[in-house]
This record gives sequence, C-alpha cells and structure tokens, in this order.
Amino acid sequence: MIGASTIRKEGRAKVLGTAKYTDDLDLPGALHGVTVRTRCARGVLRGFTFLDGVPWDEITVATAADIPGRNIVASIHDDQPFLVEVGGTISHPEQAVVLLAHPDRQVAEKARGLVRLEVDELPAVLDIPASLACDPVIHGERNVLKEILITKGDADAAMARAARVFEGEYRTGAQEQLYLEPNAMIGTVEEGPAGREVTVSGSLQCPYYVHDALIQLFGLPAERVRVVALEMGGGFGGKEDFPSVIAGHAALLALKAGRPVKIAYDREEDMAATTKRHPSRTRVRTGFDAEGRLVAMDIDFVLDGGAFTTLSPVVLSRGAIHACGPYRCGDVRVLARAVATNTPPCGAFRGFGAPQSLFAIERHMDHCAREMGLDPVDLRRLNFLRKGDTMATGQVIKDDLDLAGLMDRAMEEIAFRDLQKAYRVRNAWDDPIKRGVGLSVFMHGCGFTGSGEAHMASVAGVEGREDGTVAVLAASTEMGQGKNTVFCQIVAETLGLPVDLVEMAEVDTRFVPNSGPTVASRSTMVVGKILEDAARGLRLALLQGGFLAEPYTPAQFRAAVAAARAKLGSLKAYGQFKANPEAAWDDKTYRGDAYPNYSWACYAAAVAVDLTTFEVKVEDFAAVQEVGRVVNPTLATGQIQGGVAQGIGWALWEDVTFREGRMVNNQLTNYIIPTAADLPHIRVAFLEAGNPFGPGGAKGIGELPMDGPAPAIANALREALGDLRLDEVPMTPERILQRLEEARHA
Repeated sequence: MIGASTIRKEGRAKVLGTAKYTDDLDLPGALHGVTVRTRCARGVLRGFTFLDGVPWDEITVATAADIPGRNIVASIHDDQPFLVEVGGTISHPEQAVVLLAHPDRQVAEKARGLVRLEVDELPAVLDIPASLACDPVIHGERNVLKEILITKGDADAAMARAARVFEGEYRTGAQEQLYLEPNAMIGTVEEGPAGREVTVSGSLQCPYYVHDALIQLFGLPAERVRVVALEMGGGFGGKEDFPSVIAGHAALLALKAGRPVKIAYDREEDMAATTKRHPSRTRVRTGFDAEGRLVAMDIDFVLDGGAFTTLSPVVLSRGAIHACGPYRCGDVRVLARAVATNTPPCGAFRGFGAPQSLFAIERHMDHCAREMGLDPVDLRRLNFLRKGDTMATGQVIKDDLDLAGLMDRAMEEIAFRDLQKAYRVRNAWDDPIKRGVGLSVFMHGCGFTGSGEAHMASVAGVEGREDGTVAVLAASTEMGQGKNTVFCQIVAETLGLPVDLVEMAEVDTRFVPNSGPTVASRSTMVVGKILEDAARGLRLALLQGGFLAEPYTPAQFRAAVAAARAKLGSLKAYGQFKANPEAAWDDKTYRGDAYPNYSWACYAAAVAVDLTTFEVKVEDFAAVQEVGRVVNPTLATGQIQGGVAQGIGWALWEDVTFREGRMVNNQLTNYIIPTAADLPHIRVAFLEAGNPFGPGGAKGIGELPMDGPAPAIANALREALGDLRLDEVPMTPERILQRLEEARHA
C-alpha cells in the first residue's frame, strides 16, 4: 500500500458535492452568531451602547462579563482575551467586544451595526521599525514577544578574517491563507448528569487546542468538553490557533442563549480578523574566503507578531533555525526576534517562519555570487552541507546528503543552462519582454521543533470493528492534504490488508486520543509512525490471542477481528511517540538536534517580465525534493503543486495592505491570488531516501513547497532585469517599476 497512488478516501463526497461543511449544517433551533469588533488599533474600552433599529429583546448578547471561566485564549502565553472587557485595553482593530445571536442571520447582522463602542484612543505601533524603536512601548519593556539567539563558533572573529563581506536586507509581507471555506463553528451547551457539558464542532486543524481553550474558558473538567472536527475546506495553518477563539465565542453565545449557536464568518470578516503569515525583515551579513567559501554568517531576523503572542515564538523558532539555509559555515550568529504591533495577531501558515528566512538567505547567496563574479549555482555547490557537517544549532548531518545532485536534477528538469544561454541572447534585443531563470535550494525540518514532540507525547490507535474492518483513531484532521488516505495506507500496509478495509474514525475528542495538532509536516512522519506501531500491536494481539495465524487472507483477518470483539467486547491498540534516544536538544541554548530529520529541495523557475506593464509570468517551474519514501505519489505531487502555487502567489501578487492596523484589501476582488490560468506547468520529481523515523521511511512534505518558490522567482527576475535588488516579496509590478526607477536615478 505504501508507495501506491490510492484514491483519496473522501474524494468522492467532495467531487459529488455531498460532503457537508459546517455552514451546510442546520441544527433545529440554532441561532446565528455575529461578532462586534473594535475599530481602532489601540485604546481603552469605556463602554458600549445598543442603538435602536432591531428588536433587542429577541437578541442574545454576550460580553466578557458572561464568561464563566478565564477570559484568556489558551496558548503559549496568557495575553489574548476572548473578549475585551470594559476598562480593558484594545490591542488591535479587529478585537471582539460583544457577541450577538438571533434566529435570523440578517437581523443579527443588522444588530452588529447598531452597537456603538466608547473608546479612548491611544498611539499605536503599526510596523516592525516602530516596534523596534519602542515608539511607543506596547508589550513588556521593549515590544519583544520572543527573542532567540543561536551561536556557533565566533562569528565576529571569523567575519574580521573574511576576504569578502557582504550585507543585505530582505523583507517579506503578510499573506492570507485564503482557504476555500471560511471559519465556521457550532457551539452547544447542555446540562448533563455531572453538570454543564460543552460541545463545539466545526472547521479546525487541532481539536485538542480547541479542547484546551474551552476547558479554560468554561472552567470545566476535560471530560465535559467535546470537540468534533467536521469536513474542512482547507487550513494552511489558518485554522491552527484561531478556531479556539471562534469556538469560544460560539459556545459562550450558546451558554447565554440556551440553544445551539453557529458562527460562520463571511470572506471579508475572515480575511480581516484572522491570522496571517508574519511579515519579516532579515538583515544578512556574510563573510567568504578568497575561494568563495562561507566563513561567517551574522543574521538578524525579525517577525511582526501582531498584537498578541499566539504562536509567534514557535514560528520564530523555525525561521531562526532555517535562517542559514543548506550551507556549511563554521561561525554563525542568528538573532531572531518576534515583535509586537497593533495589528491582528499573526499565526501559523504553511512553512511556519521558514519561507521568510529562506527567502533572505537564498536571495543573499545570489547577490554574493554576483558580487564575487561567481555563478550562483557554483557558489551554492561550493558551500552545500554534506554528511558529517554541523548546522547552526550543532546538529550533525548523519544521512547521506547530495544537494549538488538534487540541484543538478532540478536544473535538468527545466533545462536551466539552455534557458539561461538563450535568455541572455534574447534579452539584448529591443523587446519589452525580458526573461530569466533562477533557482533556490532549501530544507524544511520535519515535525515539531526541538523537544516539542517529546513534550506532546502523542498517542494514536487502531480499532477492530464489529464487521472486521479497522478504524484509525487519531486527532489529525483532513484539510485537503490527504491524511485520511495516507493513514489508511500505512495501517493497511502494516496489517497486510487492502486499503478499503481501513477507514478513519470521526475526529471527535470523545473517541480519539490526542495525536497532536495537524501541523508542521508531522502527520505522515510522526503520527503515521505511531499508527504503524499501533497496527503492529493489533496484529500481535490477534496472533497471540489465537484469533489469527500467519499467513492470513483479508477474509481471515476480518473473521479474527469479529471473533476477538465477540469475546473481548472491544479491540483497540494504541501507540505513543518514541523520541530518538540519540537526539538531544536544549530549549534554552538552542543547541542540538532541532528536528529528527529534514526534507531537502531545489526549485527552479523561468520567468518573463513585460517592461510595458511590469507584470511577471512564471513560464516554467521545476520542483525536485528528497522527502524519504513517498507514501502516495499522486497526493504528494498534488501537495507540492498546490504549495508551489501558493508560493508563486506570495512571491508576485499577494499583498496584504494594512491601514491603521486593519487589512483594507480583505476581498477577493482586491486581494489577488493566482488562478490556474496564471500558473505554469509545475514539474514535480521526488528523490527517495530512507528515514528510520517515518513509516516506511517517509518524511514530511506539506510545507516544503512554500519555502522555495519566492527566492527562485526573485533570482530569475534578477537574471531577467539585470543588477536590481529585488529583495522584497511580493514583487508586484509597482515594486519592480520602483526598483527600475531607483536604478536609473542612482
């Protein structure tokens, strides 16, 4: 089963339109909930007034005063309230203040416009420079949400000895996840035998994150809180932490109303109020010897975390660890900071901080090569990490690693040298269309950073059903990445069964264990490995119990399961994450094995830019990656192609525009993403290598394709347009024109 392009488990329902998403569900007696938000970036809430125009006696109203437990969204730090209290601080323009619910969605919507907030406004911090300047201080003593320092050797001394030193500053903007299905949640609060019981179901990536948030919000024991993940139309990280907020709001309204409440954001509210990719500013200073070998790296990496801490510390962590790229260097310093601003909190997004820092180092290496008169390909080849080298954290590369071969394969896929030669001839012609080809080489750590997996100690299981089939018990959610199918393939392979005898159980915290969040390219590698162990346990139980003998047929297996259940009552087996005893990580010093392993890739892009309109078109794209064993080639290819499309959008068009802390282009008419017509054919190739940690040798795939497109495209644009510093994404026509004008007047 592993290695086969098995048909997607839930694909038929999605294609036929029979799959039910949260807003498709109509619960009897349910109300529609809406959220009244602040509109200033910073201030103090003095009160609110309900204006005439709707029957307020029919409307359920919930405020911070109605919260039975703690008014804090459970996360890394306790700094984000579910609702702003009267007298409390407003920290960004989309904070929730009042919740309303009514049987008629239109009445609820009209009422939202009739709540007037009384606010004393304060000066706000709206970008990274203002936050670093502490103008004013809005968080702690210097606006820093998290700071990380990674050191290896003596970067200052090595820099002083370097033959050549180069500096650069690189910036990336926010990006909207723009999943197909906006956030939606249904809350129900009922009185059970032991007291109040809260159930929330909806579109979410991490059921146990929401579970923890509701326990804290309501002050209830875990067994009286239930979270169910429904069909989900995409997440990309955008449904990792924010669903805790909307789940709390729906449940709070349900408590107040005594009826189920559904909150379903429209696209505008979803884009304005929910988390985005962190904007970044990276300053890179590198020293090289006379032959072009890296001898020193000094990197200052800053993320805009927005108003609250949320997941910024761990996003920053991954960005910092990836900041040196796939290069060997003996003396390194990486200073990484996530800073606070009065914008909606940033959060998880495919790549999780790595795309920002990898964009910087991959643009920088191209810049350094040209300054030294070297081919960027040759400079990379000279400096690639190899087996036995140490990374910035001191992690030793133990696997056979052939980045030069990976790069050669990508160049071969796109005919890199032929294109480069032809473009250089044609670009000398009097033609407004200029073309270039560029590449990037990068990696992505698989699973949680550092000791995260050991702390999580995830559990997953399998259950033999009455009909003899097997159910997979895991809290990992299906958001389009193919988890349902891949998990079933892994279990089927382990049990020696056809994949149609294995199905996913409903992701319901009442029935499935905490296998951890669906993030960090960990589902297949980490949870899949746990499921492999659990399936082995089930088979062993059947064999040792005398219900089954090897070899067996699928029919014999089903009969054995049915017999075991008839005798034992239930038949379940569980596995738990096992840390590699040889891996060591220090959370305080950031030294050691940051990830159990990395996936590696080289992406190459061919672009054309029209000097009449400054529009850029990616004409060809090759994505070659080493991801261990590929469990399902069709789904893996789709993951790569979808991620590359998202990366092309971030590189060229997706420009989140803030005004006084609010996203002002929060519509699909003015936030531009690529369509199929805007994209090239994306060639995908896998190089498979063994991995002792993943099932069948698999590593993580899902976030890798977000890391490489932007630097590859920027490097191709540099090749097309000559000596320009295209060091910012998105590279919109306006920015390209601006850089050309600056160059002409320099």
